[in-house]
Amino acid sequence: MAKQGILAGPRVRRLRRDQALTQQVMAEMLGISDSYLALIEGNRRPLTAALILRLAELFDFDIRSLSQEEPGGGAAAMRRRLSDPLFADISVDRAELEAWMDNAPAAAEAFARLFDRWREGGGSGDEQGPGPVGAVRREVERWRNHFADLDAHAEALADELRIGAGDLYGAIAERLRVKHQLTIRILPFDVMPDRLRRLDLHARQLQLSELLDPPARCFQAAFQLAQIEARGEIDALVAGAAFGDRGAERLYRRHVTSYFAAALMMPYGRFLRACETAGYDIQLLQRRFGAGYEQVAHRLTTMQRVGARGLPFFMLRIDRAGQVSKAFAGASGSALVDAARRCPLWAIHHAFDRPGRFVHQLAELEDGSRWFTVARSVRHHGGAADVPVAEHVVALGLAAEHAGHMALARGIELSGPAEPIGLGCSHCQRVECVQRAAPPIGRVLIINERERGLAPFAFAGD
Repeated sequence: MAKQGILAGPRVRRLRRDQALTQQVMAEMLGISDSYLALIEGNRRPLTAALILRLAELFDFDIRSLSQEEPGGGAAAMRRRLSDPLFADISVDRAELEAWMDNAPAAAEAFARLFDRWREGGGSGDEQGPGPVGAVRREVERWRNHFADLDAHAEALADELRIGAGDLYGAIAERLRVKHQLTIRILPFDVMPDRLRRLDLHARQLQLSELLDPPARCFQAAFQLAQIEARGEIDALVAGAAFGDRGAERLYRRHVTSYFAAALMMPYGRFLRACETAGYDIQLLQRRFGAGYEQVAHRLTTMQRVGARGLPFFMLRIDRAGQVSKAFAGASGSALVDAARRCPLWAIHHAFDRPGRFVHQLAELEDGSRWFTVARSVRHHGGAADVPVAEHVVALGLAAEHAGHMALARGIELSGPAEPIGLGCSHCQRVECVQRAAPPIGRVLIINERERGLAPFAFAGD
């Protein structure tokens, strides 16, 4: 199994500066090259177990501090906050930001929390806020939603299971029965009306609802297997996160367990090869791996193995009110993921009115970045007359420069005209937008009683 270290560049750099050491001197003490130490400090190489022990021996510090999350979710997340129009007249370069996070991490974290709360109108615990969901999102973002140990273990287990059977669900069920003395039982809706999955240890049964379709049944079986066979890796990730909040800890545990289950259904190497040969054809990937659209979409955001990376997708899941219940930036770096509100001109909202159909758009943000997005509606938990149905739209996006590799982008002139969209009205400076619901923050309204323009608000420019 591949060994995954800890990305702790800022903590190592702060330790070195506290000791008044140059990179060359510290590298010599650790027995590595100064260029390799520079990569570690830049979070481009992880700290191995051997290096962690060597640091502890040399400098007598608590190694648990290495696993603490970077302030504000890391430099990329802080840069996205500072790109807000509120700071348009302030130039903070990369070196200045890194120095601030290194030398005053508590102040940087305080700024991030205050900004997030202000952006959400004072709410707490929202998808972007400082509650358990926000804490888990920051931890997932710190790992860029790629957990190499989990992928390696799931890939090895998938190969082992597929040796004796082509049916992954059947192979998982057999493994649970033979190795762990757990049988899978599908229960009628009237017997288990309020649960999709239940583990009955007294009966040694994993009980699944008949409402689950085949991909969901396979995922739930894989989730149970992950809880048993990937416990070591999962426990290490949860302990390393050091949340200090039971709710956040359990939510994060569910995320990484789900990650392993998806990786078991869509093993990294096989899935990446299928993506590349099929042009990231989502429907074809669904059929080939027996997965649902949302499962494939989420998996596409995790393909960041060193030396074998997939396209840098982001993913959002929204309801009809535009509220986000899932958001993964992956390696995309897109500001669309962390936007406080969704722009009504973003075509992903139209997917609610076109069930089962892909809605795509070439969009351009105010900063000139261009994004190709695809979206489709999904329905959860239906299948019986009395069962409430949850409806969402799951959107995938990536920089337009990479979209040429996608089957869904064929025939689209990716260098041609793009739809102008924003990051929510209060953060959008486009003067001419007729869809605007509120003026942008920090701009003076212009009210002329003798005129009325096409846009509902007029405001002073720079």
